[in-house]
Amino acid sequence: MARSPVHEMDNHTFRLAVAQFDQAAELMGLDPNLRQRLKMPEQSLVVSVPVQMDDGRVEVYTGYRVIHDSSRGPSKGGIRFHPDVNLGEVAALSMWMTWKCALAGLPYGGAKGGVRVNPKKLSRAELQRLSRRYAAAILPFIGPDKDVPAPDVGTDAQIMAWIMDTYSIQVGYASPGVVTGKPLSIGGSLGREEATGRGVVYVTLEAMKQLKLTASKSTVAIQGFGNVGSHTARIMHETGAKVVAVSDVNGGLYNAKGLNVPTLLTHYKQGQSLRDLKMGDWVTNDELLQLECTVLVPAALSEQITKKNAPKVRCKILVEGANGPTTLDADEILIDRGVFIIPDILANSGGVIVSYFEWVQDVQRFFWKESDIQERLQEIITAAFHRTLDFSRQKKSTMRMAALMSGIDQVAQAHLARGLYP
Repeated sequence: MARSPVHEMDNHTFRLAVAQFDQAAELMGLDPNLRQRLKMPEQSLVVSVPVQMDDGRVEVYTGYRVIHDSSRGPSKGGIRFHPDVNLGEVAALSMWMTWKCALAGLPYGGAKGGVRVNPKKLSRAELQRLSRRYAAAILPFIGPDKDVPAPDVGTDAQIMAWIMDTYSIQVGYASPGVVTGKPLSIGGSLGREEATGRGVVYVTLEAMKQLKLTASKSTVAIQGFGNVGSHTARIMHETGAKVVAVSDVNGGLYNAKGLNVPTLLTHYKQGQSLRDLKMGDWVTNDELLQLECTVLVPAALSEQITKKNAPKVRCKILVEGANGPTTLDADEILIDRGVFIIPDILANSGGVIVSYFEWVQDVQRFFWKESDIQERLQEIITAAFHRTLDFSRQKKSTMRMAALMSGIDQVAQAHLARGLYP
């Protein structure tokens, strides 16, 4: 009888990841022994992160690092700083990273980490102390050939630089390959910051070709205006598509005639709120998901589209820029309504693909031109899109199940080849 998730990980995000895995494993007839091995992470680390605040008191935060699978190579996954981070969420994200890396053909397993904290409430000095103390706590897990972190929600290139420096001091030499998403000055890669958004655009354009749509006659709505959402908006605008709505955590702007994305980005980066820009009508995040558009990109947090609002979603293509933004119940509703879904492990894999490029460049000490990076990203993610599409047609399955089955099969083959020790 299948074991249910252990109590420490039993939250809604982990249940979603496991339910997706179970559904795919059943469809592909995966060996029961492999199912048990792949359902749970290999290693889970929970750490206390004491930080001296600017006023002298000490706050203790909780940090996590979870390695889901390392059968195909070092594990890879981001670090998020967010008030809602918990072990179950991190475990789910590490599982999705495993399938994502395998689907893209990268020699990585999946991992994820995080600290339960609101980074916006910390000063720069407090944030640096938190980042370095967390890095020291997870030091036994990470390394260029073991586990390679990257930025995620609430973290950025500067935090990766502090983590790289902390690790390098401990081992006694500069080790740029220990993290990706770093500044260029210490081994970062050209094209890394925009990579996830650019990948979202590449797969969107491929889906448009399948549906005989053109960018110039398409409208795009994007929930989330962080790294992924903002770069997706900019690059989609450059393709000639009309970006009609964007939002952040507070809500967003809608303009049926199209938003002036370059102007919007300029003012937003200067600290102005979307509401203050008055470039369109104000909408809530839930209202944005229900706007009529050609392409809808949820690029915020998980489980934004549920069975409650899925019947009101009015897009032709749903491109999951975020991890797990659509529940399985919502999936069924959207598919019945003819929505073309590009699942998260395919749609947002641009970030880990270019992270892989950065890691390779660090290991080789040889750096590529940005045009080469964009070309190779497009080649890899477009090939993954067409493999998934062909597989879904062959198996008469959804794009999500096709992507999951493809990724799971690659990992399963690695486990079968390596065997079980001892």
